[in-house]
Amino acid sequence: MTAPAENRWQQGQVIDVTITDLSDSGDGVGRSNDRVVFVPDTVTGDRVQIRLLRVKPQYAHGKLLELLEPSVHRMRARCIVADKCGGCQWQHVDYAYQLEAKHNQVIQALQRIGGFHEPPVDPILAADADLGYRNKATYPLARSQTGQIQAGYYQKGSHQIVNLNQCPIQDVRLNPLLAEVKQDLYERGWGIYDEKLHRGKVRHLALRIGRRTGEMLLTLVVKDKNLPGLEEQAEAWLTRYPDLVGVSLNVNPDRTNAIFGHETVCIAGLPYLQEVFAGFTFQLRPDTFFQVHTEQAERLLEVITDELQLQGHETLLDAYCGIGTFTLPLASRVRQAIGIEMQPEAVEQAILSASLNHLENVTFLTGAVETLLPTLEVKPDIVLLDPPRRGCDANVIEALSQLDPDRIVYISCNPATLARDLKRLCQNSHYRLARVQPADFFPQTPHVECAAFLVR
Repeated sequence: MTAPAENRWQQGQVIDVTITDLSDSGDGVGRSNDRVVFVPDTVTGDRVQIRLLRVKPQYAHGKLLELLEPSVHRMRARCIVADKCGGCQWQHVDYAYQLEAKHNQVIQALQRIGGFHEPPVDPILAADADLGYRNKATYPLARSQTGQIQAGYYQKGSHQIVNLNQCPIQDVRLNPLLAEVKQDLYERGWGIYDEKLHRGKVRHLALRIGRRTGEMLLTLVVKDKNLPGLEEQAEAWLTRYPDLVGVSLNVNPDRTNAIFGHETVCIAGLPYLQEVFAGFTFQLRPDTFFQVHTEQAERLLEVITDELQLQGHETLLDAYCGIGTFTLPLASRVRQAIGIEMQPEAVEQAILSASLNHLENVTFLTGAVETLLPTLEVKPDIVLLDPPRRGCDANVIEALSQLDPDRIVYISCNPATLARDLKRLCQNSHYRLARVQPADFFPQTPHVECAAFLVR
């Protein structure tokens, strides 16, 4: 049915709308003439004037023109470039409402996608600090029109860099490096990569810190290794920053949006930093995957440990185990632990960390989870799942039904794929969803982490 002419939207049209919800992507959601409009930089309760940009039959995307009446949930952003930078979507949303929105996001996904009528979702674990929490930051580089080096996140909806000298969501101890290393790169005269022309050398500046140890790594992601005076500059950085333990180059020669390439070379100091997580020592390299919010990851691990009530006789399987971040603390409480990880480098680090922490009851296997699960020669009592955002392959769900563990813990950073997979696992009443614990790993963004507990 064609909408009446007076109800039709047109691209470029200016309308007033009241925001009634927040989408999973972080945009405000409003309704007008029975159609939905998504508006960035708004929050539930705002009354706004917007310009319609992309118009579809049932929905549209709009640009905020004027805040007519602010929501009680709106606050002044604590970053001077928050309205431009694409690094945070919710600097304008007060933290209490961020938590409420994330909690609702999990419930709605479990209801709509998972088919759970009254999902058992606990109150979300709030972060103690909603700023200064990130232990890792990777900044694309560019040159300004005056030739200065810029580092920052991309402007919303573009590949235009918003230049930063500090970032309020990264660990404050990294801020001096961000401002000063840019000047060093400028003075060295090293070519800065141009993604449109695929020319230049230095692509990204990557910074990492151990929240518990204070040790730092500085990594330049480059198109090729030919940077005159690099060793001298690396030693100068180590001298200038006492907590900087290593300077590395990561080589990415490809025309790609991927940040890191396959080769990393240590130029000065150590190729890793040491971090302590849940009382266990880990070595983190520049490209190691490790949760960016150390404290919240520890808190979620505590919830998992408390819920499992491990007695020491169990066999635990950690699928998608990475470097063993959760595997090792849990291995210390069970008879046997097995980790599965596709990336050989991560498995090497996991084995090393097990040795560093004197754990002899853990085994790590390299390969795809869907390939290795059916070949296991032992039956695990507990399976820990922590897949990427896309969730579990259907073959993984099938293999789990054959393994038939007593309990499954599913950790997810995507409520939609979590809900889909929980629905599959609970089909035919084989498993029951006992509890879901959301945790805020990413304040100032709409992202939310969850641990779901399944029992037979």
